[in-house]
Amino acid sequence: MEEEKMNVPQHIAIILDGNGRWAKAKGMPRNYGHAQGSKNVERICEEAWRMGIKYLTVYAFSTENWNRPKSEVDALMKLLRNYMKTCLKTAEKNDMKIRVIGDMTPLDDDIKNRIHELEEASRNNGGLNFTIALNYGSRDEMVRAMRRMAADCVDGKLKPEEIDEKLYASYLDTAEIPDPDLLIRTSGELRLSNYLLWQLAYSEFYFTDVPWPDFTKEELIKAIEQYNSRDRRFGGIKEEQDV
Repeated sequence: MEEEKMNVPQHIAIILDGNGRWAKAKGMPRNYGHAQGSKNVERICEEAWRMGIKYLTVYAFSTENWNRPKSEVDALMKLLRNYMKTCLKTAEKNDMKIRVIGDMTPLDDDIKNRIHELEEASRNNGGLNFTIALNYGSRDEMVRAMRRMAADCVDGKLKPEEIDEKLYASYLDTAEIPDPDLLIRTSGELRLSNYLLWQLAYSEFYFTDVPWPDFTKEELIKAIEQYNSRDRRFGGIKEEQDV
Protein backbone atom coordinates (compact mmCIF):
# COMPACT_ATOMS: atom_id res chain seq x y z
CA MET A 1 0.00 0.00 0.00
CA GLU A 2 1.47 3.35 -1.01
CA GLU A 3 1.88 5.86 1.80
CA GLU A 4 -0.03 8.61 0.00
CA LYS A 5 -3.06 6.32 -0.38
CA MET A 6 -3.15 5.25 3.25
CA ASN A 7 -5.82 6.49 5.59
CA VAL A 8 -3.31 7.77 8.14
CA PRO A 9 -4.53 7.93 11.76
CA GLN A 10 -4.56 11.40 13.28
CA HIS A 11 -3.17 10.15 16.60
CA ILE A 12 -1.04 7.08 17.31
CA ALA A 13 -0.11 5.97 20.83
CA ILE A 14 2.82 3.58 21.32
CA ILE A 15 3.95 1.37 24.20
CA LEU A 16 7.72 1.22 23.69
CA ASP A 17 8.38 -2.35 24.81
CA GLY A 18 11.28 -4.75 24.43
CA ASN A 19 14.36 -2.53 24.86
CA GLY A 20 15.87 -4.67 27.63
CA ARG A 21 15.12 -8.00 25.98
CA TRP A 22 16.48 -6.72 22.67
CA ALA A 23 19.75 -5.78 24.35
CA LYS A 24 19.99 -9.07 26.24
CA ALA A 25 19.55 -11.02 23.02
CA LYS A 26 22.57 -9.17 21.68
CA GLY A 27 24.64 -9.85 24.80
CA MET A 28 24.44 -6.21 25.86
CA PRO A 29 23.23 -4.63 29.13
CA ARG A 30 19.58 -3.54 29.40
CA ASN A 31 20.61 0.12 29.52
CA TYR A 32 22.08 -0.21 26.03
CA GLY A 33 18.62 -1.24 24.83
CA HIS A 34 17.01 1.77 26.48
CA ALA A 35 19.57 4.09 24.84
CA GLN A 36 18.92 2.61 21.40
CA GLY A 37 15.18 2.76 22.04
CA SER A 38 15.36 6.49 22.77
CA LYS A 39 17.20 7.06 19.48
CA ASN A 40 14.46 5.17 17.67
CA VAL A 41 11.82 7.48 19.17
CA GLU A 42 13.43 10.36 17.30
CA ARG A 43 13.47 8.42 14.03
CA ILE A 44 9.83 7.36 14.31
CA CYS A 45 8.76 10.91 15.18
CA GLU A 46 10.22 12.13 11.90
CA GLU A 47 8.67 9.29 9.89
CA ALA A 48 5.26 9.75 11.52
CA TRP A 49 5.19 13.45 10.66
CA ARG A 50 6.21 12.76 7.05
CA MET A 51 3.30 10.32 6.78
CA GLY A 52 0.84 12.97 7.95
CA ILE A 53 0.33 11.78 11.52
CA LYS A 54 -0.44 14.81 13.68
CA TYR A 55 -0.20 13.36 17.21
CA LEU A 56 2.19 10.77 18.61
CA THR A 57 2.13 9.72 22.27
CA VAL A 58 4.74 7.35 23.71
CA TYR A 59 4.90 5.50 27.03
CA ALA A 60 8.41 6.33 28.24
CA PHE A 61 8.30 5.59 32.01
CA SER A 62 5.39 4.19 33.98
CA THR A 63 4.53 4.64 37.65
CA GLU A 64 5.39 0.95 38.04
CA ASN A 65 8.90 1.40 36.58
CA TRP A 66 10.15 2.68 39.95
CA ASN A 67 9.99 -0.98 41.07
CA ARG A 68 12.85 -1.91 38.74
CA PRO A 69 16.40 -2.32 40.16
CA LYS A 70 17.80 1.00 41.36
CA SER A 71 20.71 0.79 38.92
CA GLU A 72 18.29 0.53 36.00
CA VAL A 73 16.08 3.36 37.28
CA ASP A 74 19.14 5.58 37.78
CA ALA A 75 20.30 4.78 34.25
CA LEU A 76 16.84 5.58 32.87
CA MET A 77 16.83 8.95 34.66
CA LYS A 78 20.29 9.74 33.25
CA LEU A 79 19.05 8.76 29.81
CA LEU A 80 16.00 10.97 30.31
CA ARG A 81 18.18 13.96 31.17
CA ASN A 82 20.21 13.45 28.00
CA TYR A 83 17.09 12.86 25.94
CA MET A 84 15.55 16.13 27.11
CA LYS A 85 18.57 17.99 25.71
CA THR A 86 18.33 16.13 22.42
CA CYS A 87 14.57 16.59 22.26
CA LEU A 88 14.94 20.36 22.63
CA LYS A 89 17.16 20.45 19.52
CA THR A 90 14.88 18.05 17.65
CA ALA A 91 11.79 20.10 18.50
CA GLU A 92 13.45 23.22 17.13
CA LYS A 93 14.72 21.43 14.02
CA ASN A 94 11.43 19.67 13.20
CA ASP A 95 8.97 22.25 14.59
CA MET A 96 7.59 19.67 17.09
CA LYS A 97 5.30 20.63 19.95
CA ILE A 98 6.23 18.67 23.08
CA ARG A 99 3.98 17.78 26.00
CA VAL A 100 4.83 15.63 29.01
CA ILE A 101 2.00 13.88 30.87
CA GLY A 102 2.08 12.03 34.18
CA ASP A 103 2.87 12.85 37.79
CA MET A 104 5.99 15.03 37.85
CA THR A 105 6.10 15.18 41.68
CA PRO A 106 8.70 12.40 42.33
CA LEU A 107 11.11 13.61 39.63
CA ASP A 108 14.27 15.53 40.49
CA ASP A 109 14.06 19.31 40.17
CA ASP A 110 16.51 19.46 37.27
CA ILE A 111 14.33 17.08 35.24
CA LYS A 112 11.21 19.09 36.06
CA ASN A 113 12.98 22.27 34.95
CA ARG A 114 14.04 20.67 31.68
CA ILE A 115 10.50 19.48 31.03
CA HIS A 116 9.17 22.99 31.64
CA GLU A 117 11.84 24.45 29.36
CA LEU A 118 11.02 21.95 26.62
CA GLU A 119 7.27 22.55 26.77
CA GLU A 120 7.66 26.33 26.81
CA ALA A 121 10.21 26.40 23.98
CA SER A 122 8.00 24.25 21.72
CA ARG A 123 4.60 25.63 22.75
CA ASN A 124 3.97 27.50 19.49
CA ASN A 125 5.51 24.95 17.11
CA GLY A 126 3.26 23.73 14.33
CA GLY A 127 4.66 20.30 13.50
CA LEU A 128 4.11 16.93 15.15
CA ASN A 129 2.35 17.06 18.52
CA PHE A 130 4.64 14.75 20.48
CA THR A 131 3.52 13.66 23.94
CA ILE A 132 5.78 11.81 26.38
CA ALA A 133 4.07 9.79 29.13
CA LEU A 134 6.54 10.05 32.00
CA ASN A 135 5.95 8.61 35.47
CA TYR A 136 2.53 7.96 34.01
CA GLY A 137 -0.12 5.47 35.03
CA SER A 138 -3.69 5.73 33.79
CA ARG A 139 -5.29 4.85 37.13
CA ASP A 140 -3.08 7.43 38.83
CA GLU A 141 -4.10 9.99 36.19
CA MET A 142 -7.81 9.28 36.80
CA VAL A 143 -7.43 9.47 40.58
CA ARG A 144 -5.62 12.82 40.28
CA ALA A 145 -8.39 14.05 37.98
CA MET A 146 -11.08 12.98 40.45
CA ARG A 147 -9.28 14.72 43.30
CA ARG A 148 -9.23 17.99 41.35
CA MET A 149 -12.91 17.61 40.48
CA ALA A 150 -13.78 16.87 44.11
CA ALA A 151 -11.83 19.94 45.24
CA ASP A 152 -13.69 22.08 42.69
CA CYS A 153 -16.99 20.69 43.99
CA VAL A 154 -16.02 21.56 47.57
CA ASP A 155 -15.01 25.07 46.44
CA GLY A 156 -18.35 25.55 44.70
CA LYS A 157 -16.78 25.77 41.24
CA LEU A 158 -18.48 22.59 40.09
CA LYS A 159 -21.74 20.78 40.77
CA PRO A 160 -21.74 16.95 40.75
CA GLU A 161 -24.64 16.89 38.30
CA GLU A 162 -22.52 18.88 35.82
CA ILE A 163 -19.97 16.06 35.52
CA ASP A 164 -20.16 14.19 32.24
CA GLU A 165 -17.61 12.44 30.01
CA LYS A 166 -16.51 15.64 28.29
CA LEU A 167 -15.99 17.48 31.57
CA TYR A 168 -14.18 14.54 33.13
CA ALA A 169 -11.83 14.30 30.14
CA SER A 170 -10.96 17.98 30.61
CA TYR A 171 -9.40 17.10 33.99
CA LEU A 172 -7.14 14.41 32.53
CA ASP A 173 -3.49 14.99 31.58
CA THR A 174 -4.49 14.63 27.93
CA ALA A 175 -7.14 17.38 27.99
CA GLU A 176 -5.68 19.19 24.96
CA ILE A 177 -5.07 16.03 22.92
CA PRO A 178 -7.59 14.01 20.84
CA ASP A 179 -7.99 10.36 21.79
CA PRO A 180 -5.70 7.93 19.92
CA ASP A 181 -7.04 6.30 16.79
CA LEU A 182 -4.46 3.51 16.97
CA LEU A 183 -2.43 1.94 19.78
CA ILE A 184 0.77 0.08 18.90
CA ARG A 185 2.57 -2.17 21.38
CA THR A 186 5.89 -3.71 20.42
CA SER A 187 7.71 -6.87 21.56
CA GLY A 188 4.83 -9.31 21.73
CA GLU A 189 3.04 -8.33 24.95
CA LEU A 190 -0.77 -8.24 24.70
CA ARG A 191 -1.81 -5.88 27.49
CA LEU A 192 -2.29 -2.16 28.05
CA SER A 193 -0.14 -1.90 31.19
CA ASN A 194 -2.14 0.94 32.72
CA TYR A 195 -1.70 3.16 29.65
CA LEU A 196 -4.35 5.67 28.54
CA LEU A 197 -7.23 3.46 29.71
CA TRP A 198 -9.85 6.18 29.33
CA GLN A 199 -8.47 7.54 26.08
CA LEU A 200 -8.16 4.15 24.35
CA ALA A 201 -11.84 3.25 24.79
CA TYR A 202 -12.52 3.32 21.03
CA SER A 203 -9.01 2.93 19.63
CA GLU A 204 -7.79 0.15 17.35
CA PHE A 205 -5.03 -2.04 18.82
CA TYR A 206 -1.98 -3.37 16.96
CA PHE A 207 0.46 -5.77 18.61
CA THR A 208 3.76 -6.83 17.05
CA ASP A 209 6.56 -9.16 18.15
CA VAL A 210 9.15 -6.66 16.88
CA PRO A 211 11.06 -5.08 19.81
CA TRP A 212 11.01 -1.30 19.94
CA PRO A 213 14.64 -0.69 18.84
CA ASP A 214 13.90 -2.66 15.64
CA PHE A 215 10.58 -0.89 14.97
CA THR A 216 11.13 0.90 11.66
CA LYS A 217 9.18 3.03 9.21
CA GLU A 218 8.21 -0.21 7.43
CA GLU A 219 6.80 -1.64 10.68
CA LEU A 220 4.83 1.57 11.23
CA ILE A 221 3.37 1.24 7.74
CA LYS A 222 2.33 -2.36 8.54
CA ALA A 223 0.47 -1.10 11.61
CA ILE A 224 -1.30 1.59 9.59
CA GLU A 225 -2.19 -0.92 6.87
CA GLN A 226 -3.77 -3.13 9.53
CA TYR A 227 -5.63 -0.09 10.85
CA ASN A 228 -6.90 0.54 7.32
CA SER A 229 -8.20 -3.02 7.04
CA ARG A 230 -10.62 -2.48 9.90
CA ASP A 231 -14.12 -1.10 9.61
CA ARG A 232 -14.22 1.82 12.04
CA ARG A 233 -18.02 2.00 11.89
CA PHE A 234 -18.45 -1.35 13.58
CA GLY A 235 -15.04 -1.90 15.15
CA GLY A 236 -14.40 -5.14 13.25
CA ILE A 237 -12.34 -6.42 10.35
CA LYS A 238 -13.91 -5.65 6.97
CA GLU A 239 -15.47 -8.63 5.29
CA GLU A 240 -14.01 -9.78 2.01
CA GLN A 241 -16.19 -8.40 -0.77
CA ASP A 242 -16.20 -11.61 -2.78
CA VAL A 243 -16.98 -14.03 0.05
